Amino acid sequence: MRRILITGAFGQIGSELAVRLRQIYGQDAVMTTDIRHSSSETAQSGPFRTLDVTDGKAFYHAVKSHQADTIIHLAALLSATAEALPMQAWQLNMGGLLNALEAARELDCRLFTPSSIAAFGMETPRFGTPQDTMQRPATMYGINKVAGELLCDYYFHKYRVDTRGLRFPGLISHAAPPGGGTTDYAVDMYVSAVKTGRFTSYIDKGTFLDLMYMPDAIHAVIKLMEADASRLKHRNAFNVTAMSVDPEGIAASIRRHMPSFELDYGIDPLRQSIADGWPDAIDASAAREEWDFHADYDLDRMTDDMLSNLKEKSTYSETSANLL
Repeated sequence: MRRILITGAFGQIGSELAVRLRQIYGQDAVMTTDIRHSSSETAQSGPFRTLDVTDGKAFYHAVKSHQADTIIHLAALLSATAEALPMQAWQLNMGGLLNALEAARELDCRLFTPSSIAAFGMETPRFGTPQDTMQRPATMYGINKVAGELLCDYYFHKYRVDTRGLRFPGLISHAAPPGGGTTDYAVDMYVSAVKTGRFTSYIDKGTFLDLMYMPDAIHAVIKLMEADASRLKHRNAFNVTAMSVDPEGIAASIRRHMPSFELDYGIDPLRQSIADGWPDAIDASAAREEWDFHADYDLDRMTDDMLSNLKEKSTYSETSANLL
């Protein structure tokens, strides 16, 4: 990677990935794009261009004008939002990906796009979910992800586009607000713990889902994109994970710092049904074998860092408010 274009750069992954890539490759080497403007560090620390990824011509010209050799395609509607807006999700998630693949084909770019544990389904083995297994999702987001994995494989085999991807678990971050994902309850729990000392979970106790802390996710994207292509037997997409936990497990980790933290439940049938169709714990051995994937953060280490950063932000906000 020398010159990189990121779509959906103001989302949960993009807002942190862009900053890290600019640290590695230089500020001018990484162009961020999004359909909306922002005053964030992501927008201000290097070149930015407004881009609707469903506009194929605009997508092509953005990549060409930046002389990009790598496209990081992140623009998408996430699981819960996609289920509420299925037609819009199809148009954005699939139309945007097809435009990204076409730009990569025409301009000889490498392409990364994320998949998700949503690509699995009720017929998938729930424990130790293998890299290659039954994928029959029952949600629009999951269907988009399976179709996207197959489409990226197609462009690799037919056009030799260097496509790569990761099946992300739920991603936890203190830097960006939740974006409509089912596993966002975990981010909300940490935020609520700092703000109010209590949280009502829309996901039921005993619902185990794979999670990963954002620094590990960012490291995984970069490591995969820098990996020797000759080692990659799989491309679209590798299982990756760091931990499998339920709401009670996160609450117990938080109580190491905040013993009075309270957790109760108000189940959201939509998001619970989505979570029930996902694995409890996936197998990431293919990623470890083919490009040396590893995760540095377990649950307690993630909790320590999340609470520390959120408390710092809360203190800063209160101080700023008092100065007004």
